[in-house]
Amino acid sequence: MPDRELDVLQGTLDLLVLRALRTGPMHGYSVLDWLKRATAGELRLEDAALYPALHRLEARGHIESSWGLSENNRRARYYELTTKGRRRLKAETATWERYATLMARVLGSVEGGAP
Repeated sequence: MPDRELDVLQGTLDLLVLRALRTGPMHGYSVLDWLKRATAGELRLEDAALYPALHRLEARGHIESSWGLSENNRRARYYELTTKGRRRLKAETATWERYATLMARVLGSVEGGAP
């Protein structure tokens, strides 16, 4: 593991949340836990950033929420993807995969020439 965690890049939080919810309905803490496990703890994501993102995604119709009981029998709001959210996840994933490929190409290139 690197010396320090990476901060979430601006503009990626919504995609990360949508990806986490692709596995099924989750409450906020579960989303944080899933992201921590998926990134081997290398990505720093604060509660203070997550909950506004969940509310923003819900307002845009990408996720919906309902109340339920958590694993420890506490009342929790569960979030899940909507059809619109699944479409957005697919489109954003394709964009980021293309972007990552281009960045890898650029970063691996020799100064002044092709890779």
